[in-house]
Amino acid sequence: MAKAMLSSAPNSALSDMERQVNVMYSLLSEILGPDKLVLRAGKVGALELIQSASIEERVLALQKIVFENASLDQAPALGDIPDALAEVQDIIADVLARRKAQERLETEVSLRLQEKQEEYLREVKTQILKENQGAENAQTLRKYAFYEKLETASLAGSTFELLRPKQLNEIVGQAEPLKSLLSKLASPHPQHILIYGPPGVGKTTAARIALAEAIRLGKSQFRQGAPFVEVNGTTLRWDPREITNPLLGSVHDPIYQGARRDLADSAIPEPKPGLVTDAHGGVLFIDEIGEMDPFLQNKLLKVLEDKRVYFDSPYYDPEDSQVPKYIKKLFDEGAPADFVLIGATTRHPNEINPALRSRCAEIFFEPLIPEQIEEIVWGAAKRLNVAVDPEVAATITQYTVEGRKAVGLLADAYCMALFRSPDDLSQMIESQDLDQVIRVSRLHPFFDRRELAQGMVGRIQGLGVSGFLGSVIELEAVVFPPVEAGKGQIRFNDTAGSMAKDSVFNAAAVFRHLTQKSLTDYDVHVNAVGGGQIDGPSAGVALFLLLYSSVFGLEIPQDLAVTGEISIHGRVKPVGGVYEKIFGARQAGLKRVLIPVDNKRDVPEDTGELEVILVETVEQALSVVFSKQHMNELQSSTA
Repeated sequence: MAKAMLSSAPNSALSDMERQVNVMYSLLSEILGPDKLVLRAGKVGALELIQSASIEERVLALQKIVFENASLDQAPALGDIPDALAEVQDIIADVLARRKAQERLETEVSLRLQEKQEEYLREVKTQILKENQGAENAQTLRKYAFYEKLETASLAGSTFELLRPKQLNEIVGQAEPLKSLLSKLASPHPQHILIYGPPGVGKTTAARIALAEAIRLGKSQFRQGAPFVEVNGTTLRWDPREITNPLLGSVHDPIYQGARRDLADSAIPEPKPGLVTDAHGGVLFIDEIGEMDPFLQNKLLKVLEDKRVYFDSPYYDPEDSQVPKYIKKLFDEGAPADFVLIGATTRHPNEINPALRSRCAEIFFEPLIPEQIEEIVWGAAKRLNVAVDPEVAATITQYTVEGRKAVGLLADAYCMALFRSPDDLSQMIESQDLDQVIRVSRLHPFFDRRELAQGMVGRIQGLGVSGFLGSVIELEAVVFPPVEAGKGQIRFNDTAGSMAKDSVFNAAAVFRHLTQKSLTDYDVHVNAVGGGQIDGPSAGVALFLLLYSSVFGLEIPQDLAVTGEISIHGRVKPVGGVYEKIFGARQAGLKRVLIPVDNKRDVPEDTGELEVILVETVEQALSVVFSKQHMNELQSSTA
């Protein structure tokens, strides 16, 4: 086609081709530059061809330069020049397109770099301003001023804080438990400790003071300044997914939990050690440890064994060179957690995790007797610097066995006294002030003082225990002739419990064996006054004595309380809670208490005016309760 066009208009086509060739040389000069164009032309042997008058040779020069082919030595025929120019044009167009794209890209890169540089400069300026001005601005300063103003207004300090003991010798009524606590803590090999006891008797205060006292004694491994970390088991919260665990520690993953910004940007998880690490080298005190989540208790046991806390995270890469040393150390070695655990609880030992109990020494704080409550009241009055009517202290002892509650009642009565005479700050606390507190608070005496009559038929004082407090339970019985001879029945409270009913049947069997009389010859009604829950075998001896008294019409001394299981062979078996039961009998004002001989070691060293009588058989119990004349008659009748 090109040849046909040349033959029809040779001069015109030739001029077009020459213009094309000249344009291509101009483009090459623009692309390569004049000097580089000459150098390339010389390299491929095209300098003379460029200056040739023959268009074929000039086209050949173009081909050599564009394709960088020095071995190309045959000029295209005139008819092939359009195709040759088209090939050269494609190459030049491609180069120009790439150059254009590169220039556009370079422009965009330059703009982006300029933006980044400006952003970086702004951040640097902002950082410099923050460093010079601090983290504050007008809004944060206003909030700071608001909270500072709140600090200037305060009420009087807490009464309990003012009256709380500051030294161990100020804790009343716990000499033996405190001695045991210090001996275990001040030893060269300190032990983990569980403290049991009713509320308000000094468990928490003793734990707070014990560490400093152990350091002062100089025999323990605790150093000066050893940490004392206190936490309440009822407020400890944790997530089973380990997102948060203030006690043991947790890992803040960079994506979901917001690790530190510089670590989040690097996708590095950050371990956060917990309170067990804060307590390293000291004491971790957990108040109300019995209220802790059981799974959290199990995790705590693992820490007590390992003396370390270990962390794990799917985001942690031990080969990552960007991980800070402290994070690598925590993941690879764990955080140290070598401490002594002191736990306090008002729960019964049976309610505490057995594995935790097996790792701890156990100490029982004692309920407070009236004399000790009175001592606490007088000590609190001295700290308050106020005079107190002696009747006030004596009355308070009737309404509580807790030192904290006693102090609270005194403080309330003090407020009543000040309200009664606002102009006299030294006003004495009088009985009328405490009476108002008792009426408004709807308080009732904690223990009923028993009527110590000479004796009564069909009435006996049994002993029970609830938590760490013993109590006196009044049991009574009456007997009637049966409606139908030989078909008498025994009636007993359904609410008293199934084990108590079994104790009645055991007592009936022993009664028949000992007296050769059957209770089927009587209708017997046994009652636990007040519907008391006495579920358990410990009422056995009391029920036997009660039945015996009712059938034979014998008086039972009312200053005596009885506890003990009875076997069908008449043996008096040991029971639990004897320490607390003796306390309850003492609080009720009784004079004597009868207990199994096998519970001898459970008797407190100080029982005050209470006489403790140990018996091994029901015959011994009968000889204590009833007259010797009757016992002689019984032996004669059964011989």
